[in-house]
Amino acid sequence: MKQPKVILPVIVISQFCCTSLWFAGNGVINDLVLNFNLNISALGHLTSAVQFGFIIGTLGFAILTIADRFSPSKVFLISALLGSLFNLGIIWESNNLMSLLLLRFFTGFFLAGIYPVGMKIAADYYKKGLGKSLGFLVGALVIGTAFPHLLKEITDLYSWKSVLMATSSLAVVGGLLMILMVPDGPYRKPSQRADLFVFFSVFRNKKFRSVAFGYFGHMWELYAFWAFVPIMLKKYSTEHTQVLFNVSLLSFLIIGIGGLACVFSGYLGQKAGIKQIAFIALLLSCGCCLISPLLFNSEYESLFIAFLIFWGMVVIADSPLLSTLVAQNAPEEIKGTALTIVNCIGYSITILSIQFITEMIALTDSNAIYTILAIGPILGLIALRSKSYKTVSR
Repeated sequence: MKQPKVILPVIVISQFCCTSLWFAGNGVINDLVLNFNLNISALGHLTSAVQFGFIIGTLGFAILTIADRFSPSKVFLISALLGSLFNLGIIWESNNLMSLLLLRFFTGFFLAGIYPVGMKIAADYYKKGLGKSLGFLVGALVIGTAFPHLLKEITDLYSWKSVLMATSSLAVVGGLLMILMVPDGPYRKPSQRADLFVFFSVFRNKKFRSVAFGYFGHMWELYAFWAFVPIMLKKYSTEHTQVLFNVSLLSFLIIGIGGLACVFSGYLGQKAGIKQIAFIALLLSCGCCLISPLLFNSEYESLFIAFLIFWGMVVIADSPLLSTLVAQNAPEEIKGTALTIVNCIGYSITILSIQFITEMIALTDSNAIYTILAIGPILGLIALRSKSYKTVSR
């Protein structure tokens, strides 16, 4: 069934606008530390708060099968409006660490009605070429995630609060675009009731379980890498005193380049096979984890930046492909819930890796700590070797 050409661009733009909420706190972390007397470890804690909120949100959305029982576009709008409100709350001058953690938690909670629901909406419109469509969609997530770093650089002459105001405004625009221009898709099969056991029953399917485990391995590495890109840049500058990085701009470039990688991998997956390209991307990102200590020792800052840019590409290139495999191997009537469940568990894993790296940074000065991120890709590669699931490429 041929779809209007405007549908995918609107979904992508809406996803970009709304997911800019995700790292809004990270983009102004230095200002938060100064203005609210926080410890530098607040970066890891605030990032984990968003992830934890997202986990609880996806768990609730999955158990209540929200994305399958109600219009996904309406769920997207309501989540965007509430997420933008809690994000804006950060500018309150009487905040402390606890209130900031709560605000980031609830922002993450309502992101559960944005990212996986956006994928559900795309799956309701596109069966053929879903990998390509999700490539654009995950690419929008990546650039949205990186965008607060660029906003910080652009608005450097203004108050740090302008970053929060801008991202909240974008989220409202994204939610309105979705509800006004993207009606329920032709492949949507609404569920009539909540299923309290769907969280467990979906994993009885061996095909679904295999691709989900590959996704979980990918997630161990992804958000920890994104969260600590600014720390990596600062660490390199500290060890090589002749180097002075523009951390905000470089963080945007290193994370944001992954958006283009997602689009490219989506097209490549159509030609060469979804599973094959996902496997190669995960293998390359695993290699980046393992060789990262060597690059920290390099005297050539351009080589270090080039390495981080390459890592920023391969760390996310497999994400739309793995999400496509999850969608293809999930029952039609609970596809939105299945995507939400996989997101829920995947983001739970990100908290573990982020907090683990945070603790390791406090304990040691060694650059070898980032090799720990290879654990996830290794396990993901093992899971992806299974041949028990569908890999529809077109």
